[in-house]
Amino acid sequence: MSERRPEVADVLASFAAFYRERFPLTAEQERVLRELPLCRTAALGGHKLECDRCGHQEISFNSCRNRYCPKCQAAARAEWLAEREADLLDVPYFHVVFTLPEELV
Repeated sequence: MSERRPEVADVLASFAAFYRERFPLTAEQERVLRELPLCRTAALGGHKLECDRCGHQEISFNSCRNRYCPKCQAAARAEWLAEREADLLDVPYFHVVFTLPEELV
């Protein structure tokens, strides 16, 4: 059996204090560091789902809904990618970067 994959919340729990000591944070950055580890935990509350046929119950914890949270934004990211893929033509693509001379800009 494999170990659980680390999540952003695990990284923040391990290194947020270290980071705060070395770098000044804006109010928004501080809020993100506070909210992300709480996402989908009992700290944000939750609700119980119950099957009306067999009575099976599951607890679902509330999400933080933070725009930077990978858990909360996974569906939006997948939808955005699907929309971009729908715009692609059925041809091979190449990404090319070049710099124009100042005279042409």
